Amino acid sequence: MDRLTLFDEKNTLMSWLVVALGISVFVVVITFAVSSFLPYGVDWHEAFRPAALALLSGRSPYDIDKFYNPPWGLLPLLPLALLPENLGRGLLFAISLLSFAIVAHRFKASPLALAVFLLSPPVLHGLLNANIDWLAVLGFVLPPQIGLPFILIKPQIGIGVVVFWLVEAWRDGGFRQAAKISWPALLLSAASLALFGLWPLRFLQITDYSRNFNASLWPASIPVGLALLATSVYKRDHRYAMASSPCLSPHVVFHSYAGPLAALLPTTRGMMVAVITLWILVILRVVDTLL
Repeated sequence: MDRLTLFDEKNTLMSWLVVALGISVFVVVITFAVSSFLPYGVDWHEAFRPAALALLSGRSPYDIDKFYNPPWGLLPLLPLALLPENLGRGLLFAISLLSFAIVAHRFKASPLALAVFLLSPPVLHGLLNANIDWLAVLGFVLPPQIGLPFILIKPQIGIGVVVFWLVEAWRDGGFRQAAKISWPALLLSAASLALFGLWPLRFLQITDYSRNFNASLWPASIPVGLALLATSVYKRDHRYAMASSPCLSPHVVFHSYAGPLAALLPTTRGMMVAVITLWILVILRVVDTLL
């Protein structure tokens, strides 16, 4: 029995080593390919890298005109910002892909559903722009205490899930449980306000900045968002809350629809229908622009 246990442990260790090696090779190859052959990512170039460098130099990230996100969203990006810009952008691309794959795995998506999701217009748009939607999407599959700060990095992607988790916590343990899952986000918010002032007021400016590329259907979409949110609470299924979030936000860039699209990961057919529809809409938009 002891020999069998030792054999199983060795096999498990070997499996993990193979997985780690595979991931490492994937990251290196993707990082090199993206940094060598793709143009710079506009969001990395204009917003996230400059904001991260500002933070590293002891300045406010809000000195950067195009940075509007909560400051803790920069923390995972600090090591990447220290690299040459193209290399950091390539590594960000690889990490984004891995994060989406982790989310798909946690949603028990089929390999086909994952592939279709990664090839969807919103995901590709975010990857090419070098945005950080993956952080908010990753929050969907983390424990609420950890997931809330991640989701709040991009509230237009997951604000419905925040409401859903708080309702679920209240159901399970009242105020005490709701406070238990929300205190990390509240602590981060308080610390960021102390350090950087009333930075959330910058959200009031973002709709002006994104006027030419804002893909939000707000306020017409509010009833849809509320209906989806109510359904999520009634059915106790956070996927409806994921879908509700962009409907409740006045600012949604096209790549942020990767969030609600992720709600379809458990159903391959639903994912395929949604992505094909999105590609048709993109093609029609391109044709209309050319004409």
